[in-house]
Amino acid sequence: MNIDLSSLTLSSALEALHRRAFTSLELTEACLRQIERLNPAINAFITLTSELAVQAALQADSLLSLRPSNLKDLALLGLPLALKDLFETAGIRTTAGSRFFADTFPNEDADAVLKLKLAGAVILGKTNTHEIALGVTGINPHYGAVKNPWDLTCITGGSSSGSAAAVAAGMCLAALGTDTGGSIRIPASLCGVVGLKPTYGRVSTRGVVPLSWNLDHVGMLTHTVRDAAMLLQVLAGFDPHDPASVDMPVDDYLTHLEQGVKESRVALGVGEYIEASDPEVWAGMQAATQGFRDLGAQAEKVDLSWIADLAQANTRMTQADAAAFHRERLAAHPDWFGEDVRQRLEAGSALTSSEYSLARRTQAEGRRRFEMFFTKYDLLILPTTSIPAPPIEGTGAIEAARQLTHFTSPFNLTGLPALSVPCGFTGNGLPLGLQIVSKHWGEVKVLQAGHAFEQSTPWHLRCPDLKIM
Repeated sequence: MNIDLSSLTLSSALEALHRRAFTSLELTEACLRQIERLNPAINAFITLTSELAVQAALQADSLLSLRPSNLKDLALLGLPLALKDLFETAGIRTTAGSRFFADTFPNEDADAVLKLKLAGAVILGKTNTHEIALGVTGINPHYGAVKNPWDLTCITGGSSSGSAAAVAAGMCLAALGTDTGGSIRIPASLCGVVGLKPTYGRVSTRGVVPLSWNLDHVGMLTHTVRDAAMLLQVLAGFDPHDPASVDMPVDDYLTHLEQGVKESRVALGVGEYIEASDPEVWAGMQAATQGFRDLGAQAEKVDLSWIADLAQANTRMTQADAAAFHRERLAAHPDWFGEDVRQRLEAGSALTSSEYSLARRTQAEGRRRFEMFFTKYDLLILPTTSIPAPPIEGTGAIEAARQLTHFTSPFNLTGLPALSVPCGFTGNGLPLGLQIVSKHWGEVKVLQAGHAFEQSTPWHLRCPDLKIM
């Protein structure tokens, strides 16, 4: 069967499976053929689990034929997904994009992976990532650079590089990623897909190779905001075995998705720090601003230049926490790390306790300032990244990280929910992303706003030209 993967979403595929338009096996095999055809050019996957995926698809088809009564519990039944290669998978290697973990085969699944499986998802494999997730280019010295499906000469962003590229190229219907300074939202923006980072503590990070215990978030990359809501509904919840998990009630993210943003109080991020963006990025932001006004939102410009301090503190904490986790590896084999990652780890090791303490103080102050901010506003919008995807050749990983994390990392530091949705394209055909932020545990509002904007624009309907590969 010839299944058009370019137009397929989680929700539309699920509906098609239930009316038997095609089977999970047919859908899974279509994704595997797409991977076989495109992965040599894009390099989105490190490990494929084709046989296990086929087995899971056959099991899903058996359940679908029985029309089970517990479909709410099997919310992802038969849907092919991918996992960033930071998520531990029982009996399947988990490399973290690193030479150190090249032969690591965990005994258990990460909590998020287990939840996907219990919901009936089909796991296709593990996606490429910036080494140990400490970078945002997706240029990996051990497993190769991930190429942007919109332009193979450009980076995907990272560190959830392969996950974003795989979704954009139709290799899978959605993928899990992690986000410590923007690692879901940045590649979502540069690859023209949706990326959601929930509130810190909303989704368990147990079983995910850490970068920063204090800043890591688990989230997802999808074609649509509705798909992100579907995945969040499955993944959200308290995990008593994860020290970072918070016991907060889980909202119904899908029921309220259509409520829109009419009368919502929206802050439009401006100021020198924001407006120094690439002119095409800023033009996309201006168009998105008008789009929110057209949807009935009450929009007001707010100077956000002060978040520069939050971005700097996030960088320091990330590097210091990563250096702590990798201290023995860095001492034993510094040459096993790529140059850019080793430099960041050494910078983290050199950070003084006073510098780290000051970064944590900035974190506390930033959290409180945004708590007060969101008593006045329902939503904040700003660009996801300050630049579109730069070329792979000549891109310095550390300098790119400084530019690409400008507007994302403050919301890791403060733990706020943040969503990136497509908001346009450059003259050269590269995607642009709009970031939507709300208060802690405000995923419902973020998803409502993202869905309303998405449905009022054509950007999520555009696909990269994959025939040339």
